[in-house]
Order: sequence, then C-alpha cells, then structure tokens
Amino acid sequence: MSNRKLFLALFAASLLGGVIAVGGFHLVSPQQNATPASNSETAKEHHVKLTNFLAETDMEVPAGLNFVAAAEATTPCVVHIKSTITQNTSGYGGRRSPMEDWLREFGFEPRQQSPRQGQASGSGVIISDDGYIVTNNHVIDNASEVKVVLNDNRSFDAKVIGTDPTTDLAVLKIDESNLPFVRMGDSDNIKVGEWVLAVGNPFELNSTVTAGIVSAKGRNINISRNQYGIESFIQTDAAVNPGNSGGALVNLKGELIGVNTAIASPTGSYAGYSFAVPASIVEKVTADLKEFGIVQRALLGVQIRPVDAELAKEEGLDEVQGVFVAEVNENSAAKDGGLEKGDVILKIDDSKTNNVADLQESIARHRPGDKVKVVFKRGKSEKSTTVTLKNMMGETSVVKYAGSTAIEGATFANLNPKELEALNVEGGAKIVSLKSGKFKNAGIKEGFVITQVDKRPIRNTEELSRVLSSKSGGILITGQYEDGDPVYYALGW
Repeated sequence: MSNRKLFLALFAASLLGGVIAVGGFHLVSPQQNATPASNSETAKEHHVKLTNFLAETDMEVPAGLNFVAAAEATTPCVVHIKSTITQNTSGYGGRRSPMEDWLREFGFEPRQQSPRQGQASGSGVIISDDGYIVTNNHVIDNASEVKVVLNDNRSFDAKVIGTDPTTDLAVLKIDESNLPFVRMGDSDNIKVGEWVLAVGNPFELNSTVTAGIVSAKGRNINISRNQYGIESFIQTDAAVNPGNSGGALVNLKGELIGVNTAIASPTGSYAGYSFAVPASIVEKVTADLKEFGIVQRALLGVQIRPVDAELAKEEGLDEVQGVFVAEVNENSAAKDGGLEKGDVILKIDDSKTNNVADLQESIARHRPGDKVKVVFKRGKSEKSTTVTLKNMMGETSVVKYAGSTAIEGATFANLNPKELEALNVEGGAKIVSLKSGKFKNAGIKEGFVITQVDKRPIRNTEELSRVLSSKSGGILITGQYEDGDPVYYALGW
C-alpha cells in the first residue's frame, strides 16, 4: 500500500472513533437533556433536604450519643452555692493576742479590727425532694453563711448538716419540699469509654452541661492533705471549671455517678482532665452525715504501698498486682484478722484491689463494726480472712454526734450560750472530763476550752474532731480557762 493510501485509512479510522465516542457519551449521560441549575436553586434544594433530615431523625440519634434526656432531667437538680467566709485579721480568732496583753500593761489600748469577709462559690446537687444537697467541702469550708440558689432562681439560706474533708464532701439542707432531685447511680459498673455529662451551676449561670467519656477509674492524684484522705476518683474529659465544684457527674440515664471535685490544670482552668468522687462513696458519706452528724470512718489499720515492678523485685513478689502491706498497726482490724507485714491484698469482698485507690474506696463504703473478707497473698499462697473494721479510736462501734465526743481520753462538750457570753468567744470545745491521753500528758486541765487548733477556729466538738482527724506531727492548741486569759499548748499528734 502506498503512503498516501495508508494515511487516508488512518484518518478515516480516527474520525469514526471520535464520532462513536461522542455518541456514546450522549447515550449514557443523565444530563444530556438537563438545563444546568442555578446556585440559588441548588442551595434551596440542599436546605430542604437538611430540614427534612433533621425533622425525620430527631428521635433517631443513637442512644449512646443523645444527651438531651439526661441534661433535661439533671439541670433542675443542680444548684449554685454562695458561701460567706469570715476571716479574722489578727490570726488569733478575734481574741486577745499576747502582744495585746503586753500593750495593755503599759496603758495602750490596741485598735479593734473588724473581721474581713470573703466569698466562695460552687455548685451542689439536690439528692432528695426534702432539700438535702451534696457539695464539696471546700465550697463551704469555714463559711459563716451559706446560700443556695435553685435553677429557677429562688434563693434559700442553707444549714450545714455535716462535712467530711477526707472525701471533700459536705451535706446542706434547705427548708423546701417537692424539689427535683438526682437519683444515685451505680458508679461501680461504669466503664472506661462510657459517655457522661458534667452538670454545674457556676456563677449563677443557671446550669452548664458538658459531655465527655470516663477516662479512668480509681484515680489517686495526691491532692488531699489529710492523712486519712480518700482518693479514688472517676476521671473524665468532660470540661469542668472551678465554679462547677460540687456539681453532678451523671450517666445518660440522668443518674448521679459522681460529684465533680477537682481538675488537673497548670492554669487553674480546665485543661483536659477532671475528677469526681464516685457515687458509692457519696451515698455512704451523705447517709452518715444525715444520720450521725459525722462520718463513720472505718479503718483496716494497715500502711500500704502500690505494687509496682520495683517493689515486686525488692520484695521477691511473683506478680505485679495488688496492694502491699508495709506495716500492720497495733490494735487494728488487720492485726486482729491475722494480716502481716509483707502480705499483698488482692481483694476486699468481691472487689479487686489493683491499686491503693481501689482499697481505700472499698473500705470507705463501710462503717466500724462491719465485717469484710480480705483475700491476700502470702509468699506463694493465696489466703483469706474476715476482719471486723474499727474506727480511729480502735473501736468497732459507731459514734453519733450529740454535742459531745471523746478524743484521746478527753471528753468534749459544746459551750452553752451562758458560757459563750462569759468567755466572750464565738464557740469552742470544752473538756468536761479527762483521762490518760495526749491532752492530760500535755498538762491540760478539765474546764479548758479549745478555741483554735493551729490557728484554725474551733466552734464546736464536731469541728474539733474533724480538724484533729486530719492532723499529724506537732500541733498548737489555743484556748482558755474560766479566767479568760489565752493559753497555748503544744501536742505531739
């Protein structure tokens, strides 16, 4: 074939292929007879589709992602709390200091300084329809006046029923009935990864709701300054800021699974981690404060350490698990139950003690006199024993607060109005009987009225018991006898 004929053949084939391609496109294209839509018409069509989608799927959001019901059930039950805190300017609780007495001897009358008033605020959770409210102790600590503002903006004066610094919880009471309240949930069965809501009422904003998941359980973040402090927090990534302290952590059923207490932050504002006291402890503490006025703290009576790889190697342990018993206290529940130094506690009843926080939480649910089963490992053998828990005084009985209490051989009573007037004090705890113990050993006599411990005012026996329970080492007791002169005692505690 000549070159001219070859060129004509290739040209004809190319032309035929192009015609077939164009024709095929028109046959398969769905837009061959369509007129292009304008931008406004396209936007309108999208708006209609979105509106229909929202209307049709409003109640079809997966159960695990719908927070509306829990939020609506909880927000009316979370209150704003305002505390007025009176701060004395002299550091002597408003009473005469040694310097003031010295000045008077030379004819000078020191100028009287008025106490300064500060403010604190936070949130609280209504836990019963008759006006009982749980909050954090640090929200109302040392408050001379506490006000509660409900979600509907009604305001009430609140009475402090009791406080527990070891768990940073407090119970308040307002005179109102038929209130909405949050029901207690099961904090034991919540799972890491489960959705939760943090509900607060900060700065009178009439409730804020944030969502997150349970990040961890049984967290000990070492923020308690109390030697008996209990830290077994639920950690979440729901945003919690300072005004939310004392607010509710709820599951998607709207049940209380914790009271928001702390945040981990270098700035003082939320930075990704928040912590709540679990409902299992909240329920026990509130029940104790309502019934007895003080928390019935049960103790196992051991000094413990978490088992880690270093300790396991040091002590020759086979496994890195449980809680190591470093010491067993004399006259303790553990001593009576046969626990020994070097044992590794694996369970309390049916609850595993994977760390110190787990052990603290398990014991904190009980009262003195309760029996618990302790499963432990000694050497290579697993054993169990049943122990009867005791209180801080080494007794198995509960003590109801009735205006008097016994501590270290001394029996204290509250001052009556006549005594308050005669001594010119706002409150105190008076020793009405004295036996052998730390107070008698320090030279203190019957009739002495304790008004301060380490410069912290003491208004009644409940406060004295609570403050002393958090002390260790040396303490300074300030008080007076009937002659009214201030007296100071140093005690080893």
